[in-house]
Amino acid sequence: MQTIEEALIKLKRSKFRSSFHLKEKDRKYIAEKGMDVIEDHARDFVRERLAPAEIVNDGKQTPMRGHPVFIAQHATACCCRGCLNKWYHVPQNIELNARQQEQIVHLLMSWIKEEMKDDVSDISKE
Repeated sequence: MQTIEEALIKLKRSKFRSSFHLKEKDRKYIAEKGMDVIEDHARDFVRERLAPAEIVNDGKQTPMRGHPVFIAQHATACCCRGCLNKWYHVPQNIELNARQQEQIVHLLMSWIKEEMKDDVSDISKE
């Protein structure tokens, strides 16, 4: 089993996954709501859109924009059960347990925090 750090390094090597970044609107939304609220949203999205054993629109359930967690899901290959299986060997057609859901949330939040660090470093360069 890989660590979050190892997963993030592997994702950075993917041209597609590494192309996702938070936009200014997303950064402002995170700053306005706070990380705890964003983490609650991530938990809700994972529970509702990824955890069920059968997902009617699997592969299309995560929008490409509209919420920072959606961007994080695509950047981390946690956007659908197919990607979870391909990248992390998570079996399809079996409901995700609480531990698996929390691992996904931690990965999403780690990616978001990394993206937000760029914000801080950009400000310090001015």
